[in-house]
Amino acid sequence: MSVNKKARWKAVVASTIGNALEWYDFLIFGYLSVIIARQFFPADGPVSPMLMTTATFGIGFIVRPVAGIAIGLYADRVGRKAALSFVILLMLVSTAMLAFSPTYRQVGILAPIIVILSRILQGISVGGEFGSATALLIEYAPPHRRGFYGSWQMFSQSIGVFLATLMGALLTSVFTAQALESWAWRIPFVVGLIIGPIGFYIRRNMQDPEVFLQQAKSEKVSIGEIFRHYPAEVFVSFALSAVTNIMVYVLIAYLPIYAVQSLKTPANAPFLVLTVALLVRMALVPFFGHLSDKIGRKKIMAVALVAFAIVIYPAFMWLTRHPTTSSLMAVELLFALLMAATLGPVSTTLAELFPTHLRSTGLSITYNLAASVLGGFTPFLLTWLVAKTGDPLMPAHYLVGFLILGAISLRFYKESNTNLLPMDHADAGSDAGSVDLMRDAVQSARRA
Repeated sequence: MSVNKKARWKAVVASTIGNALEWYDFLIFGYLSVIIARQFFPADGPVSPMLMTTATFGIGFIVRPVAGIAIGLYADRVGRKAALSFVILLMLVSTAMLAFSPTYRQVGILAPIIVILSRILQGISVGGEFGSATALLIEYAPPHRRGFYGSWQMFSQSIGVFLATLMGALLTSVFTAQALESWAWRIPFVVGLIIGPIGFYIRRNMQDPEVFLQQAKSEKVSIGEIFRHYPAEVFVSFALSAVTNIMVYVLIAYLPIYAVQSLKTPANAPFLVLTVALLVRMALVPFFGHLSDKIGRKKIMAVALVAFAIVIYPAFMWLTRHPTTSSLMAVELLFALLMAATLGPVSTTLAELFPTHLRSTGLSITYNLAASVLGGFTPFLLTWLVAKTGDPLMPAHYLVGFLILGAISLRFYKESNTNLLPMDHADAGSDAGSVDLMRDAVQSARRA
């Protein structure tokens, strides 16, 4: 199959620009939640504005799994291009609703309704993004560079997180509290509206991968087939999705809360540390994706997860005894290295677990369930556990269990040849494991 370099990099840009925008919008809403609460929810209501905003923030996590399944099926049945164009359009509508919505003082109860609908659309969009975008990247990639191409999925998440953090820092530095409260809080969402149409244009003008057009559309797509024929793959995908999401939410979303409340650092210290650590992680993620094409994804992730589990307790113990900005920086840089080694190969690993005609659906189910059920509730759960127990090592207790789960799941990951996707096994001869060949034969007989 001949695919020119321009088409491949167009696919990379199409995938990453939307994913970066998703994470940017998601985190900006969280960073500005205190201001948004006062703008859209009544101060004299039975529930506090901040609690209502937090609940609104969580609505996106509730709709993500269902949306992921629906859009994943759509991507496998209709095409990656159609699904990706649809989700970025939803994101644009969601962002515009928030950017230009009137406040509670202007229109009353209609204001919170608009915000809630905006977050529902955002949750649907995020739910459909990962599976479709990752499938597109892997199917456009040259066989010997799938790890590198897949790493751009996690690289784009880092870009979104970095831009949101940078925007938050700029807003609080440039504008007064009064200006932020009045109108400046809308600026980040308007910026998102400027970037979004570019992503939509690129996605609408690309082509679906040839491997999808040739193979996937001739196959039957159903959720039942995934769980009947790929139970081990579902477990591995869910476990790796869980550990990567937990890493991000513990060490990025929860870190500012932990540093200020438990370590008593200055309020701006975590954001300074996060900015530097995110830049390091961004630089290293494509490197480890490339390295996985050379020495294998399983080996890199296994070493990273085991090393993470070994250093997590000493790192947090050191932090509790030396709660300074420099200590926090040293620990976060170490974590950034280990996170990059895990995140770099993980998207390609997850994609290689499922055949072409089920890839987007399989990825969407497992990744969104892990992100919604486990990742999204992590900051709230850890804040409650630390307050309840008074144990400053609680983040280490919480994270180490998922690190071990991720490492164990790799035992079930049969990495026969990093240049082969499951759809290629029929032609792989002795390169594929006998279990995979037997499973493919059974599936072919059933379809016949």
